[in-house]
Amino acid sequence: MMLEELRETVCRLHAELVRYGLVAWTAGNVSGRPPGGDLFVIKPSGVSYDDLTPESMVVCDLDGHLVEGGFSPSSDTAAHAYAYRHLPQVNGVVHTHSTYASAWAARGEAIPCVLTAMADEFGGEIPVGPFALIGGDDIGKGIVTTLSGHRSPAVLMRNHGVFTIGDSPEAAVKAAVMCEDVARTVHVARQLGEPLPIAPADIDRLHDRYQNVYGQRSHL
Repeated sequence: MMLEELRETVCRLHAELVRYGLVAWTAGNVSGRPPGGDLFVIKPSGVSYDDLTPESMVVCDLDGHLVEGGFSPSSDTAAHAYAYRHLPQVNGVVHTHSTYASAWAARGEAIPCVLTAMADEFGGEIPVGPFALIGGDDIGKGIVTTLSGHRSPAVLMRNHGVFTIGDSPEAAVKAAVMCEDVARTVHVARQLGEPLPIAPADIDRLHDRYQNVYGQRSHL
């Protein structure tokens, strides 16, 4: 994917964060990189979602340094860059402070796998990462450490919010949308009583089916 096309994609996907109510004001960001590339595109810092254009997206290297663009990169750029450096299969990263998922993060509590939709998308619970300050590699290290060896594409960074990863920016945005959806549903379920867990073997079967059978598959 050429950088111009990626700029358009990343810009368009920020509108999805607004559409699904995952962000407030200028918080939150989407980034994407060409598969196997050494550059990535990310939202500029502090710019209104209404004012975002493909041209306003900025390009950084995998150390988080600005390569191209007229704005300063997002304050979360170092975290995105760290994820790309250490997770070569990842080509999209999203960060939100979505309400329900961030409430779980504020409690430092993983979201238990009590819904088939969670088994499908996350392959188990949505884990909690450590508390880390913004600006350096600490958030990125927490993301990578927590998600390495875990099927979940989402992590709740304690006292902060949600980071999601994917093999494309679209996949990372989808994970962010689904994370907030199940966080809200499980919260509501807990108001009614203790949610019922799904057996690990059933989680495995559900996840495998969703990842490998669900949806349209090319027959060419």
